[in-house]
Amino acid sequence: MKRITSHQVARLANVSRTTVSFVLNDVSDMGISLETRERVLEAAHQLGYVPNALARSLVSGATRTIGLLMPHDDQVHANVDAYIPRFLTGVTLTCQSRGYKVLFEPLNSAAPADTLAHLVDSGRIDGLIALNPRREDLSYLNDAAANGFPLVVFGSSIAGYDSIHSLDADNRDAARRATAHLLALGHRRIAHIGFAADDYPIVRERLLGFRDAMQAADTDVDPAWIGYGNYSAASGEEAMRAILARRPGITALFAGNDTIAFGAMAALRDAGLRTPDDVAIVGYDDIPLAAYASPPLTTMRTEPFNEGSRAAAMLLRIIAGEQPEQEHSQAEVPLVIRRSCGARTG
Repeated sequence: MKRITSHQVARLANVSRTTVSFVLNDVSDMGISLETRERVLEAAHQLGYVPNALARSLVSGATRTIGLLMPHDDQVHANVDAYIPRFLTGVTLTCQSRGYKVLFEPLNSAAPADTLAHLVDSGRIDGLIALNPRREDLSYLNDAAANGFPLVVFGSSIAGYDSIHSLDADNRDAARRATAHLLALGHRRIAHIGFAADDYPIVRERLLGFRDAMQAADTDVDPAWIGYGNYSAASGEEAMRAILARRPGITALFAGNDTIAFGAMAALRDAGLRTPDDVAIVGYDDIPLAAYASPPLTTMRTEPFNEGSRAAAMLLRIIAGEQPEQEHSQAEVPLVIRRSCGARTG
């Protein structure tokens, strides 16, 4: 039998989750009316809600802890992505400066379906940053935000989810400009490898930007030249090998991130193809190793430390009951030209 959560009590009583916490923990001097208290208690009784031991111990209802959810733990345990540590550092240092701690929660595909709900309703965190959530998580996150739980989504298009506050780069526009750069260099047989499966909105956004540029240039997208990795350089190498096996003849690649690009370069070398002479490459993120690749990697530059810091600052404002300056913020991503695309760099 599924455990009844404070989130459900808040929804039935038509109050915030914080109000439920104050009422059920008998916190006084919070300006909560007798009628509201009775409504919360009745909702809890009707649903059969039993507070957990941690919630009962939190007299103030606040933990001074925020959660950072990353629903793809292979980015961490396989040590394959240089973006995550810098984003996490930005979140952590900003939270520390405000007296908050960070609970880092990487999930894998085998995690129970209600893991996210348990995290939100556990009483362990005052708010949540969801980094690049899966498509199926967005509906729940939107409901949680609508019911007063402070959260910020980073790295996913939240079109249609009106309650969510979000920060992001303009992934579709950045992918369009990366591909347009290759087109401007004369390439038409261009491949694309997403950095993960297409159930992640950010992967789909970058694919859409790739298609936008190709369509604007009146150039067909060959389905045989579209592949997907799984964050790691090894998966980029495998995806590139598969593309070459399906249909050789590409002259350029837009890789969904730099790590995928590194793996693709290895596959091209093994196939006797040179970068950029035979296949030009543009990556995404400008991780520290990009400038030291052979050849140095042309890429779209993100700022993960600053992005993590901004996400944390936005969440802490929401927790404090303040309205963020922008509910939804998208940053432009600059193109950094190096030798891997074959363009002149001066």
